[in-house]
Amino acid sequence: MPRANRYHVPGYTYHLTHRCHNRKFLLRFALDRDTYQRMLWQSLRKSPVWLLAYCITCNHVHLLARSDEPGAISSWLQGVQGRFAQHYNRRKRRTGAFWEGRYHSTLIDGEQHLWRCMTYIELNMVRAEAVDHSREWRWCSYQEWTDARQRYRLLKPKRVLEFFGNPDPAAFRQQYERLIDEGVERGLVRDGRWTESIAVGDEAFVRCLSEALLRRGKRRELETTEMSAGSWVLKETAGQPELTSQNPGEDWPVSLEGQGL
Repeated sequence: MPRANRYHVPGYTYHLTHRCHNRKFLLRFALDRDTYQRMLWQSLRKSPVWLLAYCITCNHVHLLARSDEPGAISSWLQGVQGRFAQHYNRRKRRTGAFWEGRYHSTLIDGEQHLWRCMTYIELNMVRAEAVDHSREWRWCSYQEWTDARQRYRLLKPKRVLEFFGNPDPAAFRQQYERLIDEGVERGLVRDGRWTESIAVGDEAFVRCLSEALLRRGKRRELETTEMSAGSWVLKETAGQPELTSQNPGEDWPVSLEGQGL
């Protein structure tokens, strides 16, 4: 996997992925996944960040997050990841890193791309052949749309529905279930655009973001590619040095104002 990217523009949606150190299955026990989910729930109650989808696997996590406040996503995720790592190490009486360096962040723009990314997240453990259907993995957001009894709910359904234009809740749920069912029937392969790119969206948005980043004067190369009809991807050219902030805990304050988007 390429080096982690963290290009954050306030008011946009990000697919955050973070692996356990050395790809170890440190989250293989239900107790640890439950604890991590509870810590996410606690942290989101106090944060301006909110989630559209998530999946907690045995060796990494997926979080589809939004915030309108600059720096909120980085500070929120670094806080919860650090607290969980400390808790895990104390409980296991271990030392060393729990997470594999920096998390990766992919900006997702446009409703069709959000639906595809949400589906990709929900089907993670089906691709891993751990379960036959997302309904069988209780550490993912699919459960929150289908099981009202779940205790630590990370989503705010009303806010998610408002974001999608206030569709009928039953219709939204039916579409969600249909997309998951179609994914299971179609057969699943890993798609690196959702976990390795800087951004995924339509051509105008991706090219605009590329220009905004390049105008910052950083010594690197970016490439835009059409992955499928109407779906464009922005990536770093292989072999380029990693772009890092002067403060590793901050987002890059890239502005898209005045760009027609």
